[in-house]
Amino acid sequence: MKVAGFELPSFSVISRDFTASIVVFLVAMPLCMGIAVASGVPPERGLITGIIGGVVVGFLAGSPLQVSGPAAGLAVIVFELVRDKGLSALGPILILAGIIQVIAGIARLGGWFRAISPAVVHGMLAGIGVLIVVGQFHVLFDATPLSSGLANIAAMPGRVLGLSMDVSGVERAFAIGLLTIGTMLGWERFRPAALKQVPGALIGVMAGTLAAFTLGLDVTRVDVPQSIASAIALPGPDLLAKWMDPSVIVAALAIAFIASAETLLSAAAVDKMHDGVRTNYNKELRAQGIGNLLCGIAGALPMTGVIVRSSANVQAGATTRLSTILHGAWILGFVALLPWLLREIPMAALGAVLVVTGWRLVSIAHVRHLFGSYGMLPAAIWAITLILVVVEDLLTGVLVGIGLSLLELIPHVRRLRLKVASHDDDQGRAVQLSGSATFVTLPKLSDALEDLPQGGKVRLDVSRLATIDHTCAELLKDWLVRRRAAGHPVTLVGAPPKLAALGH
Repeated sequence: MKVAGFELPSFSVISRDFTASIVVFLVAMPLCMGIAVASGVPPERGLITGIIGGVVVGFLAGSPLQVSGPAAGLAVIVFELVRDKGLSALGPILILAGIIQVIAGIARLGGWFRAISPAVVHGMLAGIGVLIVVGQFHVLFDATPLSSGLANIAAMPGRVLGLSMDVSGVERAFAIGLLTIGTMLGWERFRPAALKQVPGALIGVMAGTLAAFTLGLDVTRVDVPQSIASAIALPGPDLLAKWMDPSVIVAALAIAFIASAETLLSAAAVDKMHDGVRTNYNKELRAQGIGNLLCGIAGALPMTGVIVRSSANVQAGATTRLSTILHGAWILGFVALLPWLLREIPMAALGAVLVVTGWRLVSIAHVRHLFGSYGMLPAAIWAITLILVVVEDLLTGVLVGIGLSLLELIPHVRRLRLKVASHDDDQGRAVQLSGSATFVTLPKLSDALEDLPQGGKVRLDVSRLATIDHTCAELLKDWLVRRRAAGHPVTLVGAPPKLAALGH
């Protein structure tokens, strides 16, 4: 049905998106507040980011089913920024980071962020996961995380040994945290099929909150203002002066880079989950930039596209961007009408959710896959990136990881070009790749594959490739699986060992 030239979605589409939006809202609420706490800022700042990520970025996004909001992947760097520069510096940094992302999208640099080695990205996320676990472990005891990952690790035994049979606020908070974790994991394992969309994080927080409320426990609770509008902190008159500080510029570049990489890799993962509209990476980058710019103006947390909320969106049956937009509206309505309910949530319950979330970022299965499929170097890059993120800082770990991934280019430094030849014959479309398929040529490879017609047969000849690194191999595997799942036949000719399993 068309109204004023615009195609309106059908009732069935609207009803599916409406249902999916409620599921995403239930997933997002505890995570928005928990990530804010892990970032060292008031929980309402995370909720503001969730609202902007839904209502604004959801409307502008180049990935219609991706959900944006505060991400665990940036919690550590924000925590360090707030600790070192104060909360007032976060707004100017985010405004500048958002502008950088918008410019990058206009310059069509979206595809280049996908060229970052998966070993670096997953090593970064694993390191962040470790830092979140060891930091939020102290929140389980109603304590504040310490200034570094190593300090948090060193203090962990003392927290446990300090527990006693003389039950006080510390023991009560720890019990609430354990109850939240146990309920969350138990629900995810044993929940009825009819309630499979109800997230474990929500059930865990509800259990912890109900226990603290009914027993009248004296534990630290979430502190949110009566009005969400009062939580908005506009930039001060010293905005331009802060931009003159080189450390602010470096921080903005770091957030823009990491947020963009995480967003676009998440978008690529979301594309694998559905058969709908593919991601426009440059449009998505521009939308994220506008979102982060607005978050900076409001004094909120930075945002990225988030795989946990996005996968919940797809699995709940969403078909258009309406679901993402509505989930932001539900957050706004809940915070505006029921702030008193949020103030009953124990901080230990939110810390417990973040402990589980952080643990899941440390994907041992991924490093096993890297080692089994591509050998020692990618696995070593993953491990070194993880270690440096924990013992040094996020930016150092990522930059060293990217530097190490350049080692894959050394044997092929004189022949890094990739040639793509395509023509039609009586068997369909024939495509031949020759030269080197490495992360520096990934945007070209990605564009060539995505530009192939959806219908008809494709014969992809890779016999003339001198090399293919693990970044391009993963891209090619994902493309082959997705295309064949959609019913479009592909024949792979001359597949190297890295792709041999997909040769038929």
